[in-house]
Amino acid sequence: MQTLVVERQGGVVTVVMSRPEKKNAGNPTMWRELAEAFTEIGRNRDDRVMVLTGAGGDFCSGADLDGLRGDALKYMADASAAARALSALTIPTIAKVDGVAVGAGWNLALGCDLVVATDRARFSQIFIRRALSLDFGGSWMLPRLVGIQKAKELAYFGDILSAVDAAELGLVTRIVEPGELDPTVDAMTSRLVRAPAQALSLTKQLLDAAADGGSFEQALQRENHAQANNITGDEAKEAKAAFLEKREPVFYQPLVTTPAHV
Repeated sequence: MQTLVVERQGGVVTVVMSRPEKKNAGNPTMWRELAEAFTEIGRNRDDRVMVLTGAGGDFCSGADLDGLRGDALKYMADASAAARALSALTIPTIAKVDGVAVGAGWNLALGCDLVVATDRARFSQIFIRRALSLDFGGSWMLPRLVGIQKAKELAYFGDILSAVDAAELGLVTRIVEPGELDPTVDAMTSRLVRAPAQALSLTKQLLDAAADGGSFEQALQRENHAQANNITGDEAKEAKAAFLEKREPVFYQPLVTTPAHV
């Protein structure tokens, strides 16, 4: 891959956007490679948690439109394919954010389940400042996350938000000092990778489905089917055995001890 570094270690797959000279802005190649990477992760049963981050002290500065000569609609279709592939992942996903996460870059982070940011991270729906409208799923995600009025405020003005500002809106999960970013995310992935994978995946899917709307009765029906699968599965058997034997359950034992670069 030309724009990404993908590393695997012990059930955790880390996708690093690597265009540091452009603050990891997405070009057609990056969008296509992100879509390819996310799709492959979705098919790889050994990948239990994904971390998405950027190289060089920034997360992603949005879209790189410099030199765009081709079909703009094709460019947007490539970006949307990446957003769609990220949304389709059923494993836990964490955005590890330092520096800027603006425009499509912020929406890329919001497409992850959890956002861990440094106290120097900055966020913006910066599109309007570039005479652009929302993309990368922002028009769908923002109203669901912050409500329609706040979504319009963020989109209409394109103000730069600190990590604290974003956290107050519920758009950042945790804020840490720069030196604590890696240890914090490592601790989170360590817990998630050892959790019961099926139950965790079904929990994510239940919450995502409920966020899309529907009735309480529909939510109950989805829960019933998911829980029936859990109750009869191997993970629940291991949890019960561990409880009776007064030990910690073992759902996963990482076998990889050194990073695997793809």
